[in-house]
Amino acid sequence: MSSDPWGRVDEQGTVYVRTADGERAVGSWQAGSPEEALAYFERKYQGIEVEIGLLEKRVRTTDLAAKDAQTALEHLRAQVVEGHAVGDLDALAKRLDTLTGEIETRREERKAARAKAQDETRTAKEALVSEAEQLAESTQWREAGDRLRALVDTWKGLPRLDRKSDDELWHRFSHARSVFSKHRKAHFATLDAEREKARQTKEALVSEAEALSASTDWGSTAAAYRDLMARWKAAGRAQRDVEDELWARFRGAQDVFFQARSSVFSERDAEQVENQKLKEALATEAEAILPITDLKAAKAALREVNERWEAIGHVPRDIRPKLDGRLNAVERAIREAEDTEWKRSNPEAKARAAGMVGLFQAKADKLQADLDKARTAGNSSKAAKLEAELAGVRTLLDQAHKSQEEFSG
Repeated sequence: MSSDPWGRVDEQGTVYVRTADGERAVGSWQAGSPEEALAYFERKYQGIEVEIGLLEKRVRTTDLAAKDAQTALEHLRAQVVEGHAVGDLDALAKRLDTLTGEIETRREERKAARAKAQDETRTAKEALVSEAEQLAESTQWREAGDRLRALVDTWKGLPRLDRKSDDELWHRFSHARSVFSKHRKAHFATLDAEREKARQTKEALVSEAEALSASTDWGSTAAAYRDLMARWKAAGRAQRDVEDELWARFRGAQDVFFQARSSVFSERDAEQVENQKLKEALATEAEAILPITDLKAAKAALREVNERWEAIGHVPRDIRPKLDGRLNAVERAIREAEDTEWKRSNPEAKARAAGMVGLFQAKADKLQADLDKARTAGNSSKAAKLEAELAGVRTLLDQAHKSQEEFSG
């Protein structure tokens, strides 16, 4: 009979393993010496031990699924409990017990991580829905439409929730978009109808203006043209191309009449020359508004100049374009200042500029960290690639900073 601390072979060749619960037969050996028998079954033990070590490593260093780890563990436990091997099986069983706890901990951690991810996704989607519902009532058609399209892209990039929750949130999100789309279509349909109505009204006004253009009843016809002009302004705008064409005909008809009247009433030349002087003085007064330091005050001053300008009356025809051009130049400067002020104070544009700075800054910081790691690790190839990518992101970051500075002036 032969034995060692963990097993023995009796005279009949039966091999036993010693455990805390006593001896257990693990096989028989007839082909050689008892020492060879024990060596054979000890090698089986070593094989089980190696498999346990490999499973421990996979559990502790990889993302092995808890279910798969548990299946592998139960297979090894069966080998320890029922297997034909000689060695410290109790120690292996304890290692498996420890590993069972680790697997359960990993399972709970992953469960908590999944729950956290779902909560974060729910919060993100609820925020998208809330913003979409607010935008649904917006009348800033272009800006709101662009933002809703961006929200859809963001939604598509988020993971799904459970079907019921995801479907409920998507229904609200989709409904908000539909409401906005319906309102926008209704708005432009109304606008088209208003423009069509304006076109019809102005075509009628043009016909009246053209019918009056040959009149020699200077007083009443001039009054009629003033009435036509008031009705023209009250009619609203038609489609742009139609509006320009109709205005050219309307203004042309007036010009025919007033040119004829001007030629007949040449004695009024003196009055028109005086009007010219008054308008030249007003043009100089308007030009003094520039450069604009107070937009509100500039608009008020120009409004007052325009009222006096309109009250003065006609000037010699050859002078009118030059005078009108001087006044128009001031009006353009004020419109440009309004556009600049609006762009500078546009909160959505400010937010977008700030968002782009944050986005590119975060990207640059991450690339710099990765580059530092690659250099530390001596990975020159990866470092070169990261340097090139970082240079591109920094260029974009500089551009984003410049855009942001435009809104802080």
